[in-house]
Amino acid sequence: MTTPDLNLLITLNVLLDECNVARAANQLNLSPSAMSRALARLRETMADPLLVRAERGLVPTPRALEIREEVARLAQGVTAVLRPAQPADMKHVERTFTLRTSDGFIENFGPELVEQLAREAPGIRLRLLQKTTKDSQALRHGTVDLETGVVGSETGPEVRTRVLFHDRFIGVVRQGHPLSQGIITADRYAAFRHVRVSRRGVGKGQIDEELQSLGLERNIVITVDGFAAALALSRATDLVSAVPERHTENLRNGLFSFELPFPAPEVNVSMLWHPRMDGDEVHRWLREQILSLCRCKDRPSAEASEMTRPTG
Repeated sequence: MTTPDLNLLITLNVLLDECNVARAANQLNLSPSAMSRALARLRETMADPLLVRAERGLVPTPRALEIREEVARLAQGVTAVLRPAQPADMKHVERTFTLRTSDGFIENFGPELVEQLAREAPGIRLRLLQKTTKDSQALRHGTVDLETGVVGSETGPEVRTRVLFHDRFIGVVRQGHPLSQGIITADRYAAFRHVRVSRRGVGKGQIDEELQSLGLERNIVITVDGFAAALALSRATDLVSAVPERHTENLRNGLFSFELPFPAPEVNVSMLWHPRMDGDEVHRWLREQILSLCRCKDRPSAEASEMTRPTG
């Protein structure tokens, strides 16, 4: 079956509305001869004259009268689909977005984001998932609309990214821990028992490499897959954690934080999404809200400004 020329639908709608070749041609910016040729094609395609001459011009045939309303409805639908998207009224948008992120991000930015959505877009709902891997399958398959984290080798090359904030690793212990008193040196730091964060639970990280360059090694007694778990252990034991400063700001309330006594690992926390969502106005609006929240909080915290700075 030959695929119909959908341009003829628009032409037919104008012809049936005007019942005049010259006026129809003027509406579509065509010459009268081009419109006459289009009418001839329509007659051949539909096996009906559609418009026939009468005393004062052209009149529709019974077939044309039968389809006129349906043709107008279809033409309006095609025009609406091909028209650029109109600005969304965020007060009345009803959408649910799935966001894959970490406990620390939710703890730090979740409350403000929820309040902002309630004020500006009360119909937007968020479904939050724990981020356990860095692969891009969920974004690619559309089961996740947006995620936050560090861009890594597992991130698909097609994925769009935007940096939300810069972060660095710091040390954390419970209040009253020996490291909360006195000068923190690399030797003192390495001498205590540590909790390590690793999703895969294997391998050494940059902290271990920095210590190794100093001839030192951490005594890692437990490995967990998230910063919230590491901080919970440091809160209740003498274990030392190394966590990203901004990402865990609220989670570290009541704990003692300090700068690492060697070059600290630094990371960029980004927002990631699939390119098919680039042009989605509501998705773009949500991205801007998250970026704005992160930029507003992109400042040294009071705790950080008073953080113990090691020497030696």
